[in-house]
Order: sequence, then C-alpha cells, then structure tokens
Amino acid sequence: MTGRRRMTIPITALVLVLCVPVASWWLIGDLTGDEARRLAAEGVDLDYAVRPVSLGAAGDRIVGALACVGAVAAFAVLLRAMARRRLDRRWWRVLLPLVAAGVLVGFAWRVLTAGGIGANIGAGLMLMAGGPALAILLTVAAVAALRLRGNRAPRRPYGSG
Repeated sequence: MTGRRRMTIPITALVLVLCVPVASWWLIGDLTGDEARRLAAEGVDLDYAVRPVSLGAAGDRIVGALACVGAVAAFAVLLRAMARRRLDRRWWRVLLPLVAAGVLVGFAWRVLTAGGIGANIGAGLMLMAGGPALAILLTVAAVAALRLRGNRAPRRPYGSG
C-alpha cells in the first residue's frame, strides 16, 4: 500500500468531521423567532449572546452546500473503504461520536447566535446541557481511539527493542 493510499482514509475522516458542524449549521438555519424578526424589520436592535458571522445570503448558501456535499462524499468514501476492508469497522466507534459532536456544535452555534429581545435563555441552556454532552461525546471518541490504537500492535515491555 502506498503512502498516498494510507493517508486517504484519515484525510477523508477529517473532512467528514470538519464538514458536519458547518453542514448542520446551514441545514438548521437561523433560529431567531418570528416576533424578533418582525421587530428587527421595524428597526429594533436585537440582542445576541454571540453576534452571528455571515458571508451574506449567497456566501452562506455556498459554504453550507459545499459542507453538505463534503460530508456526504466523505461518508460515502469511508463506507466504501469499509466495504473493501481498507477501514476497520471499529473506527466507526470513534467517528460516530465525533459526527454527533459536530451536529451538536452546529446546533449550539445557531442557538447562541439567535437574535431576540432580552435574554437568550436558549444560549444558557445550551451551555449547561450542550457543554457536558459535547464533553461526553469527545471522551467516548477519545477512549475508543485509544483502545483501537492499543489493539493495533502487540505491546512490548518498556525499554525493550
């Protein structure tokens, strides 16, 4: 197996993990309520926990669509690699919690950047519930990766060889 082929799977997994938060952010869309939108249209300044970043309607659409295409393509390539036995099935124990964490991050960003009048209660709830959920997902992925890495090669006593 060439070095190029060996790097394809980790790079594809990285593309999947990086595209999922952006794709979920775009697919979820703006969570600003109807009343807040109406008031904003009348000239009232909305309150934000975090001010949203935007490339404009067209820019956001392009970035979101590219992220969706990247996530779906990466997922398909990884499934194909698994079918051809180039990717160990056990790596999905690492990838799936990372994908779920990406969806959570995309959703959290939409909640934190939702405009409103007064306090954004959803932002506080997202931090209180989403933070620990994110920590659990990342810990599960890390433990699964460490277990797979430990199973990959026979262990040698420290200092031998």
